[in-house]
Amino acid sequence: MEGVILVTGAAGFIGFHLVQRLLKEGCNVVGIDNLNEYYDVKLKKDRLKLLSENKNFVFRKVDIKNKKAVDRIFETYRPSYVINLAAQAGVRYSIENPYAYVDSNLVGFVNILEACRKYPVKHLIYASSSSVYGGNKVSPFSTRHNVDHPVSLYAATKKSNELLAHTYSHLFGIPTTGLRFFTVYGPWGRPDMAYFSFTKDILSGNPIKVFNYGKMERDFTYIDDVVEGIVKLIDRIPTPNENWDETKDDISTSFAPYKIYNIGNNNPVPLMNFISVLESALGKVAKKVYLDLQPGDVLRTYADISDLERDINFKPSTSIEDGLRKFVQWYKEYYKAEI
Repeated sequence: MEGVILVTGAAGFIGFHLVQRLLKEGCNVVGIDNLNEYYDVKLKKDRLKLLSENKNFVFRKVDIKNKKAVDRIFETYRPSYVINLAAQAGVRYSIENPYAYVDSNLVGFVNILEACRKYPVKHLIYASSSSVYGGNKVSPFSTRHNVDHPVSLYAATKKSNELLAHTYSHLFGIPTTGLRFFTVYGPWGRPDMAYFSFTKDILSGNPIKVFNYGKMERDFTYIDDVVEGIVKLIDRIPTPNENWDETKDDISTSFAPYKIYNIGNNNPVPLMNFISVLESALGKVAKKVYLDLQPGDVLRTYADISDLERDINFKPSTSIEDGLRKFVQWYKEYYKAEI
């Protein structure tokens, strides 16, 4: 991976861990982030503080919805690879504040694509989401499945990212790879995620909110496994299939240099089992309040990762027990919590 790697959303959960790994590999990384207040800015700044200890890391505070600022980054650093993880996250928040998703996930992503067009890159990898599977019933969710029935605005913006990427791959030859992440968790995670808020509430003695009465399953994927998959894909640059035929070929590939992958654990865990493992790691039983399914939520996520296994030998290795134990250990150290 010669040259500069640009990581957007570098102060975010996945971005932080990815940059850490790239720096350990000896890569030169430029990170950008707008440090918005969607969740605790201190957590983001503490991530950046750790990253900035490495001389191969440069950080610039940039909002990807600002086209001039994005172009300036590309013109200054001329990245060879771009990994776009900057996005407005959260399914439920998209119902309350839709324009934040339009600004970051649509306008911002077009700015990244335009910059890749103006300052050519070897490969653009970008974050999609398992949310794109929306109302799909057939599982495991496969990149061969149609994803035209989103159930949240967040999911719709991520599906839009895939469509925009394909268009730019076709028109301008930009190699793009979209990654549909499945419920990523682990140390330094996002406080708005259920496992994080559960931990906080359990330790403080507050009841946790268990939606759909616990009748949900998630393909929880540990952060180190996700990062391993991303790193292995950086140099796996998609190529066009000139004879591509939608009636028989994989729809996650194309006549353009374009590919979509799922990155998941390939092992959905019932929510109540997940809570039980977390209780065990914390050594404390949760008080539970059972509620109806929330708007925008899906009942089950389950990743088919067969093409990722085939292409880069991707096999998640972290059990939910080990992953939550590592998260609780970090949480205790970071928040100095009594466990």
